[in-house]
Amino acid sequence: MNRSASLILAGLMVITFLSTSGFCDDKVEAENLISKASTVVNSFATDPDLGWFREKVTEAKALLIIPQSIKGAFFIGGSGGSGALLAHDSSSSEWGYPAFYTIGSISIGMQFGGEASEVILLVMTDRGMEKLLTSSFKMGADITLAAGPVGGGAAAQTADVLSYARSKGAFAGVSLDGAVVKTKDKFNEAYYGQAVSPTDILIRKTVSNPQADELRQNIAAITGK
Repeated sequence: MNRSASLILAGLMVITFLSTSGFCDDKVEAENLISKASTVVNSFATDPDLGWFREKVTEAKALLIIPQSIKGAFFIGGSGGSGALLAHDSSSSEWGYPAFYTIGSISIGMQFGGEASEVILLVMTDRGMEKLLTSSFKMGADITLAAGPVGGGAAAQTADVLSYARSKGAFAGVSLDGAVVKTKDKFNEAYYGQAVSPTDILIRKTVSNPQADELRQNIAAITGK
């Protein structure tokens, strides 16, 4: 084998190694996100200050759980994180397996400091579910959003999505209006071992991963369905 061929082969081996390594890292990160999401659901279920959340979650068609939404600010601020969406199948009365998403927003203004929050979004309408099956959409523009706690007002009755957040154990008024939600394809592929879309996961149910079973059970317990 001549020198040029050897270099090409070595380069291909490096690329293969890096691709495999990145894929494994994505799988570990996705699994960690699911474990953290399960913890967040449990903490919301037992928090005495979140009775209003537990009342609304029983009506949800799906939950998007973001274990850690980071909000940083120094004139140009922003918030974002990765989350797992699980949908309820009314025909089987079971919660399905998770699809992964990212959510983020940018704001400009005189603001300082940073904050990490746990966020759960309740998808309340068919329209909200349909948007989550697309590759990208904007909160407040493509779907309507209301931040908890909410009562029986018009916003609560008509919103596609209700958002609830906690920061350091207390309710946090995290604004997600204008945030862009996108599918996290590399996590979906790594977690299920093949390229899959949210429709494949949530509607067609062509894949599964038992690592998410604890999260599914916790959601079933808190929603009563």
